[in-house]
Amino acid sequence: MNNIMKKLNDFSELVMFKHSIFSLPFIFIAMVVAANGWFGWRLFFLGILAAVTARNFAMAFNRYLDRDIDSLNPRTENRPNVDGRLSAKSILTFTLLNAAGFIIVAAFVNKLALILAIPILLVIGSYSYFKRFSYLAHLILGVSLGLAPIAGVVAVSETITLWSVCLSIGVMFWVAGFDLLYSLQDIDVDKKLGLHSVPSVFGAKNTMLFSKIAHSFTVLFWLLFVINSNSGAFAYLAVIVSAVMLSYEHYLVNKDFRKIDKAFFTVNGYLGIIFFILIIIDTITK
Repeated sequence: MNNIMKKLNDFSELVMFKHSIFSLPFIFIAMVVAANGWFGWRLFFLGILAAVTARNFAMAFNRYLDRDIDSLNPRTENRPNVDGRLSAKSILTFTLLNAAGFIIVAAFVNKLALILAIPILLVIGSYSYFKRFSYLAHLILGVSLGLAPIAGVVAVSETITLWSVCLSIGVMFWVAGFDLLYSLQDIDVDKKLGLHSVPSVFGAKNTMLFSKIAHSFTVLFWLLFVINSNSGAFAYLAVIVSAVMLSYEHYLVNKDFRKIDKAFFTVNGYLGIIFFILIIIDTITK
């Protein structure tokens, strides 16, 4: 039993399971708005399973492909995919199992979800390759998480609405923006290994500027989401709070690069949760 728990902990560390908090709120925001309230326990559990299996697939696939890169980076050399705790074969098996799980979950949701399942896996898996030849990898990561709201509205209404696209584009720029900041930690390693991150190509100062621009677009598209979904005052408040929190995130990083982890995990984690809570309140009080 101890060995099983140890392996589970290793896989949890591999995919940074606790960071699922970044993707879960926005798939449920879309589901709440699409259903104009509670969408049922069945879709609730299927939504969790879809988000978790998709993210596990993307993270494990990334760790599988990045074994060589991670072993040369002091920040990542102790990850389970590098230090021998998990073999390449076990990581690949875990990756394929989660891909299969995502497709099976999609089949239980509806026909459109099943049709979109494999294309979604291809998109979220492509991030692992992009950073080897293009600095657009940050945007691809944004697209990967940005698919969550579209998946949410597809699950509820089997359609793709304009407001869900706006919400998704906002998530795309949100993720790309904070990934740009996070990647500042690896600027020297990326240069040494020839990886095409924005910091290694354009420098730290320009990276921070690009991140601010991305987060400005985040606020704009989330505002368009609120307008196009005919949401109420609490949804507008969610956008305002998000703008304040993103500004605080940039304040932290500008003040001290050592606070990137706090800006990345704490601020962004709370942002998604607060946004979700305010959307629920907005739906209840409309």
